[in-house]
Amino acid sequence: MRRITYLIPVLVLGVVLISSSIFVVDERQRALVLQFGQIRQVIDEPGLNFKIPFIQNVIYYEDRILSLDTAATEVTPSDDRRLVVDAFARYRIVDTEQFNRAVGGGGIRRADDLIEAILTDRIRAVLGADGVTSNTILSSERAGLMQQITLQARARAASLGVEVLDVRLKQTNLPAQNLDATFARMRAEREREAADEIARGEEAAQRIRATADRTVVELTSDAAREAEITRGEADAERTRIFAEAFGQDTEFFDFTRSLTAYERALGENSSFVISPDSEFFGYFDGSAIGGGNSLAPAGQ
Repeated sequence: MRRITYLIPVLVLGVVLISSSIFVVDERQRALVLQFGQIRQVIDEPGLNFKIPFIQNVIYYEDRILSLDTAATEVTPSDDRRLVVDAFARYRIVDTEQFNRAVGGGGIRRADDLIEAILTDRIRAVLGADGVTSNTILSSERAGLMQQITLQARARAASLGVEVLDVRLKQTNLPAQNLDATFARMRAEREREAADEIARGEEAAQRIRATADRTVVELTSDAAREAEITRGEADAERTRIFAEAFGQDTEFFDFTRSLTAYERALGENSSFVISPDSEFFGYFDGSAIGGGNSLAPAGQ
């Protein structure tokens, strides 16, 4: 019984020691075994491993590809047109021991800060180089610029024990203070284009109105000429008819012309001071009609 009593603590202590000395590294991780802050073992392969309990400790790092979004960075290309860009990078830890020395206890967060500083510096250097304009950044040449940033960032980040796999520019915008100026310039350009269109429209309208006015004058002149010709032909026809009528019966023609004259001259309340033997009243007393026929009333 006493032996069992001593055995139980020994078994418990053995279980604790064994569990403290065993650790597992899975396929997504790398591990470092540290002893009093010094690296004693680098484990790059997954599996079951051992360490000295209570003396050594294990730090795990990601063996997968990591991603990093950089903060927006303002760059000034060679055409002095400032741009705000932000980037997306992918990297992985390739040297666990060197990575631990570079980041210390900060781990992945410290690594992200260091890599972001490298990316920001390289983005400004590449996009601000001579010959790189804002149009270059926004054109198909952008892929070549991103390749340059990737290569330069990879070389700088090698001292951290990481490999930068790829760098991509996500967005390229104008600074907020430039947006208003750009909008104002665009509005001025559109207003100038609108003014040009209005001026061209007014010019076209003036030409159309001038053509219409000229056409009206020509048509009016042609119509007036045709009217004068028609009126002259009608007067000539009337004169011819009068002449023929006069030639057929001269006395009747004089008679109808006198009746017309009477109709026009003798209206209501008309007064005449004229000699009784005037030729104007020749058809009233019959003196103008052969055979003594008188137009005067009976008993006169």
